[in-house]
Amino acid sequence: MSISKSYAVFGLGRYGLAVAKELVNNGAEVLAVDADENIVNSVINDIPFCKCADITDAEVVKQLGIANIDTVIIAMANNLEASVMAVMLCKEVGVKTVIAKCANETHRKILSKVGADKVVFPEYESGTRLAKNLVSSGFVDMVELSNDVALIELDVKSEWVGKTLMDLNLRKKYGLNVIAIRQADRLQISIDPMAQLDKDMQLVVIMNTAKIKALK
Repeated sequence: MSISKSYAVFGLGRYGLAVAKELVNNGAEVLAVDADENIVNSVINDIPFCKCADITDAEVVKQLGIANIDTVIIAMANNLEASVMAVMLCKEVGVKTVIAKCANETHRKILSKVGADKVVFPEYESGTRLAKNLVSSGFVDMVELSNDVALIELDVKSEWVGKTLMDLNLRKKYGLNVIAIRQADRLQISIDPMAQLDKDMQLVVIMNTAKIKALK
């Protein structure tokens, strides 16, 4: 599978490395950056585009071509100052989506204030899960219930709009079970299979992870 979006991961600790590897394994174009040359050298075989650089330096960020990256993941929760600077520099050069890892609620508020589009807590979201969400087009969220089964919230695809669940027969086509529909922050668990789907809806489904690629 080839992913059309490009990603950069700043900070190659356990979390950042998990994100970068999962993205690479899914065919994404990934630029990984860490200030420690030893770390960079140790992962170069797993992540082809790996650089040793100071991402708190505005000139370095420009030289790395970060302005051309679709999504940047900043995985340096132990260094708030560097994370804040990286978020600001990325947004300054025009990165559309900046995701930052944080250590606590105070850091989350600060990183959100300086421009992070999403802030994640490593206690609640593993690097692998984040990467899978990123490469799963149209997926709002995904939680692995086991090695074989996942709970997924996904946007209603354009070709599904105006059709009913009965029309689509998603269980037969994708092997999934729709358990709820979210619309305007309202979660409906009593589902009418004959109601038409709207473009602003999300479906909450349970399905076999082996069939996820078919949804992309």
